[in-house]
Amino acid sequence: MDAMERFILEVLQQQRDRIVAFARDIYRHPELSDQEHRTAQTVAQAFSSLGLRVQTGLSGTGVAARLGGGRRCVALLGELDAIRCPDHPDADPVTGAAHACGHHAQLAALYGAALALTQPAVREALGGEALFFAVPAEEKYGGKCRLLREGAFDGVDAAVTHHVHYVPERAKLLLGSMPNNGVRFSRVRVTGRAAHAAGAPHEGVNALSATTLALSAIGLQRETYRDEDGVRVHGIITRGGDAANVVPAQVELDMMVRAKNRRALEDAWEKTCRAFSAGALAMDASVQMEPLFAYAPMRYRAATAWQKEIAALLLPPGDIAEVTPAHFNPTSTDVGDLSERMPVYNFTTGGFEGALHSAAFRMVDEDTALLLPARMMALSAWRLLRQGARALEEASQGLQDGAMARET
Repeated sequence: MDAMERFILEVLQQQRDRIVAFARDIYRHPELSDQEHRTAQTVAQAFSSLGLRVQTGLSGTGVAARLGGGRRCVALLGELDAIRCPDHPDADPVTGAAHACGHHAQLAALYGAALALTQPAVREALGGEALFFAVPAEEKYGGKCRLLREGAFDGVDAAVTHHVHYVPERAKLLLGSMPNNGVRFSRVRVTGRAAHAAGAPHEGVNALSATTLALSAIGLQRETYRDEDGVRVHGIITRGGDAANVVPAQVELDMMVRAKNRRALEDAWEKTCRAFSAGALAMDASVQMEPLFAYAPMRYRAATAWQKEIAALLLPPGDIAEVTPAHFNPTSTDVGDLSERMPVYNFTTGGFEGALHSAAFRMVDEDTALLLPARMMALSAWRLLRQGARALEEASQGLQDGAMARET
């Protein structure tokens, strides 16, 4: 540990109460994807108070704040949105939004890193640009995908990302990126013809029956998927008809298709489309598939030597673990798309209990949930920018070496 790293950790300890208060405020005001207006304003004000160059309204509600300058740029990321979990005890009573995925901890880590890196001594010694990026709509609509298309990540050499543990893990800190499923999310509309359900059902075309046939076909397709591809097909009916005494003329569903690699994802998507087409054909209905967003699969990336060095400064060996090729996260994230454009250094932390996206999810250890990721974020930016071109060139080479692996 050099003197500046020791100073960064001292600052974070001194600022503990501010970081915790910030996280609690975000937690108490959860907002759904692309509706994170108050959250974005809170983050922007926090960054502005530190003298950062702040840009708002990126792809809707995104907030970017820049520190320093130079040829190298490292982005530190946090996600703005909550999920809809109306049964959660701390859910918003109107929207049902709740921070049951821990994104408030990411934002606290981002704020903590900014508190440390904006200290004059650190700022002057950075040797590059730190980009603090609060991104919208991870849970839905692919905020990072949109930001990539809009050029918001142009000029960024590497990104540091954090999440609470995706899978059961006893260690407080898990280093590296485990493989994640890619996903295709679509809205499905099945159209039939209305008729009186008792008086003249033969004159109608039952869109709900067509949907039932399609869902049955999807279920029967499960045996065609390889276990190693991690395929998941799931969805909900958001509109099942308009009245019990009317043959349903319109049925709408939200469907998600996931898989570990692009080949399997496209195969599962094609089979799902065929199932809906077959159900519609059997009942003389029609079907429309409206793609809403898609995330690329995320490949395995081992922990780097410098990540392990940082972890050793923060925790005893028994509290640190590393991602292995055997790890697999069947959920999906738009970090996968980011990882196809630049090196992404990921880590996950504990401090929570209960399943993600459930009413049981809650924080039980503020130091592990909030302070530990802030320390990792700040020291990661410091190491990447201070080690300079060598570290980032090695990272880019690793990205090139893995390019073909993403397609398998």
